[in-house]
Amino acid sequence: MSVTSRYREAWEGFWREAPDGPGGVFWDAEPALTAGPQLALFQPHLTDPGLPLVDLGCGNGTQTRFLADRFPHVVGADLAAAALEHARRADPAGQATYRLLDAAEKSEVETLHAELGDTNVYMRGVLHQCEPDDRQRLVDGIAALLGERGRLFLVELSEAARPVLGGLAQAPAGPPPKLAPIFRHGIAPGEVKDAAVPGYLADAGLTMVAGGELPLITTEFAPDGSRIELPSKWLVAGRAM
Repeated sequence: MSVTSRYREAWEGFWREAPDGPGGVFWDAEPALTAGPQLALFQPHLTDPGLPLVDLGCGNGTQTRFLADRFPHVVGADLAAAALEHARRADPAGQATYRLLDAAEKSEVETLHAELGDTNVYMRGVLHQCEPDDRQRLVDGIAALLGERGRLFLVELSEAARPVLGGLAQAPAGPPPKLAPIFRHGIAPGEVKDAAVPGYLADAGLTMVAGGELPLITTEFAPDGSRIELPSKWLVAGRAM
């Protein structure tokens, strides 16, 4: 079963209106603050760094291009064709390749795995944006991409992010300019219980091998000039070795 059409259309609409250029999207912080520190946590746990790397939910490809400088074959995958149009425009040299992918659709994931073989997967802040009924299928799809040798690096908002987001959404002056389009397109972030994530992994046959806390950095700033950061957790998972 694929993701809901409402969810897909919401993201298409968001990305059709999103600006080009770095920093125009709420979560699109520069890699020095995002994928860079995360990669330092991920790389020690890779069983095979030479595997293709899939940036799942790549959006406009900011992190994908950074990863493509550090891995031999990187694929930016997203549900929204409009997101991939942004990513390709921002990558005229073709550092990475880009793929329209519904990772909750078993046949699409199996097709990609047949092309690439086992892969490593990087996924940042995607689960909480999914419809709750899609989350297990998404993790099952990731497990299929990993195969026996791949590793998943997942960053997800923790429960502690909810009051932070709620405060931003209900600010007297309205939500920050880069957060407002998310709500306008009906992509109000859901919540993934901290305890639910290990269950999704276990049900997909994956084992968590490392984890910790690391804020999800945004491109927005509070009135006092401080950068808005959202509490999040990271983990590395794969097949039991």
